[in-house]
Amino acid sequence: MFAALDVSQEETAICVVRRDGTQVAEAKVPTCPDAIADWLTERTEGLERVGMETGPLAVWLWNALTERQVPIVCMDARHASGVLKMMPNKTDRHNARGLAQIVRTGWFKAAQIKSHDAYVNRAMLTAREALVGMRVRLENEIRGLLKTFGVMFGKRVGGFRRRAAEIIEGELAVAPDLVPIFEALMRARRDILARIAALDSRRSGQLPSGMRPSAC
Repeated sequence: MFAALDVSQEETAICVVRRDGTQVAEAKVPTCPDAIADWLTERTEGLERVGMETGPLAVWLWNALTERQVPIVCMDARHASGVLKMMPNKTDRHNARGLAQIVRTGWFKAAQIKSHDAYVNRAMLTAREALVGMRVRLENEIRGLLKTFGVMFGKRVGGFRRRAAEIIEGELAVAPDLVPIFEALMRARRDILARIAALDSRRSGQLPSGMRPSAC
């Protein structure tokens, strides 16, 4: 038997076919690894291959279903879409039927899915990059706002934090109403740097289990 999943955020359409292409069963279940694996286990025997297209939930589902001994493969969505476009009705159920036939014939290009840990590392790097971008934008905003009041940030020995402290204690002393504004921006910058440092300290270690996505 062969099966296919047409995955959406809330529900997943499943279709199961035999080797000769005849349909065995179909249904919609919640998009949850346990629900999908349980449905397949209850209604199929000797399941050879289960396919789904690449998409936003593909990495999570592939790893979760693999852990549950489901013979899942991920198909390149661009290749599968060429076949699905020939179908008269574009619904989740019809898509699952079309995908099941693609899985059965093997006329698809498999997409490689990396391990859960590999994607955790990738997420960590992406998060760090986003935080660095926030820091840079915040520093540019501070420089720009200071120019509005005639204060040139410039470059001084000791780095950004030391120069900002000099400005707050010196040039802005004549405009005390501005001090809380720039102190707030500097505190935000300090917090971002702390978050970057925290991510850097984790890069060579393991993430706690609580950071792993839940089953559903």
